[in-house]
Amino acid sequence: MEQELTCEFITQSIFRMDESTHRIRLCLEALPEEAIWQRPNASSNSIGNLILHLCGNIRQYAISSLSGAEDARQRDAEFAATAGPGKLELLERLSDTVEEAKASIQRLDATELLRVRMVQGFQLSGMGIIIHVTEHYSYHTGQIAFWTKFLQDRDLGFYAGMDLNVKNA
Repeated sequence: MEQELTCEFITQSIFRMDESTHRIRLCLEALPEEAIWQRPNASSNSIGNLILHLCGNIRQYAISSLSGAEDARQRDAEFAATAGPGKLELLERLSDTVEEAKASIQRLDATELLRVRMVQGFQLSGMGIIIHVTEHYSYHTGQIAFWTKFLQDRDLGFYAGMDLNVKNA
C-alpha cells in the first residue's frame, strides 16, 4: 500500500507539472517575441522573468534538494533581468529543467518522501518539496496565462474539446 501511495503521489505531481509546461507552451506560442520581456508595470514581472524564476525555483527545490546537486541559484537575477533569451530558448530551458526535476522526483521512495531537508531556509520533507514545486509552478503558470490573455484578448484553449459542465457521478 505504501508503494502504491508513493507512486500515485509522484504520478499526480508529475501530471500537474506537465500540465503547467503545456500551458506555458500555449502562451508562448500565442505571443509575439517582443511581449516576452514586457512588464505590465514596475511592480510586476515579465513572462521572461517568471520563466527564469520558475527554472531557478524548480532547480533549487526539486533538483538540488532532492538529488543533491549544487544549489547555485541567483534568485535576485531572475527578477532583475529586463531582457534575455527569446521565447523558444526560454521554453527549452524550462522544459529541460522540468524534465530533470521529474527524474529527481521519480527516483524517490517513501523514505525519501518523508526525509526532511533544508531548502531556501525552510525545513521541508521530500513530499513538501514536491507540493511546493507543483503549486508554485501552477501559480506562476496562472500569472503567465493571465498576462497572455490580457495581451492577446483571447481564450487560450486549455480545455478545448472538453465539457467542463459534466457533473460528478
